[in-house]
Amino acid sequence: MRKHHIDQDRVAELVERCTREVNEGLLPSCQLAIGFKGEIVHDETIGDELPEARYCFFSATKPFVAATVWQLLSENSLELKAPISDLIPEFAENGKADITLEQVLLHTAGFPHAPMGPDVWSNSESRRKRMADWRLNWEPGSRYEYHATSAHWVLAEVVRVVTGNSHTDEVHSRVTEPLGIPRILGLGLDQQTQMADLTLCEGEASPDELEAVFGVREMPPSEVTDETIIRFNDPHTREVGVPGGGGYGRAADLAMFYQALLHNPQGLWDPQMLANAVGRVHNNLPDPMGVPANRGLGVILAGDDGLSNRRGLGRTVSSMAFGHNGVGGQIAFCDPNTGLSFGYTTNGLDRHQIRQPRRGTSIASLAANCAA
Repeated sequence: MRKHHIDQDRVAELVERCTREVNEGLLPSCQLAIGFKGEIVHDETIGDELPEARYCFFSATKPFVAATVWQLLSENSLELKAPISDLIPEFAENGKADITLEQVLLHTAGFPHAPMGPDVWSNSESRRKRMADWRLNWEPGSRYEYHATSAHWVLAEVVRVVTGNSHTDEVHSRVTEPLGIPRILGLGLDQQTQMADLTLCEGEASPDELEAVFGVREMPPSEVTDETIIRFNDPHTREVGVPGGGGYGRAADLAMFYQALLHNPQGLWDPQMLANAVGRVHNNLPDPMGVPANRGLGVILAGDDGLSNRRGLGRTVSSMAFGHNGVGGQIAFCDPNTGLSFGYTTNGLDRHQIRQPRRGTSIASLAANCAA
């Protein structure tokens, strides 16, 4: 296998590209980090935040929760094909009795927009009551649509049932703490220091622009609204530890996490389970825009169909690359072919449905090329 190295000229090109929107005043700040050979080899903050600043990962949080579930699967505490209702009896209401853990992980469970808001998310009892009320949008397993928050509230409750501990504590004790990463979920008020508050960037794509690029005049509905995004500045929201998008940390934490998925230090995961989770496509159903999902068990794989950019991984990764981005431009991935991992975070939430993914494609593509 070819030996790769980090090309510093390409790193400089990447930094220049990440600096552009900050200098133009669109983004207040951003962080980027490159991991290689089990270490962070580049770590930089650009803009008006200090290097210690912590950013909201949004959906880049999801693989941390999935990585906890992988451990529980290896310990035989969970089974992929088992119904969620075996662990959460209330979940069976309204036709959900046969939905499996695997379907929840793959976003094929059929309740993509099921609500779980601040009025109920603070304790297990109220969350379970809300889950009982959820209704299906389609037959579980028959379609794929991204479950922005609902699926991971189910995973969080599953983790609590089988371990007796909160998902926030289990993610930390099982995943982040062994890797030397500070707690990312469930930050107490005294732990909420150096937080980069989120701001919304002006401007959304017009229907004509959307049609020209995506072939539709409006994007699929989403529960991720401006109000939802800004709520993640709230200290109580940070304290709850929203499992599908409420992780906070540095870009270097993302890059180090993906180095761990490449190298499996301390044998944190059963090697066979890890390979099955991040190296195999379990769901290739099309999303509402027609793009095949190419999802593993909690991560997205680049694939060899030329659509890696539509999956948030840029255009220059190998087919084996995998990761999971977050709303507003958060980027997190690694490429087993080169050994590089990358994290990018920003507190400027760009709502422009064309500008933001194009920026992400550009940054991810340049990042992947840093391993020459």
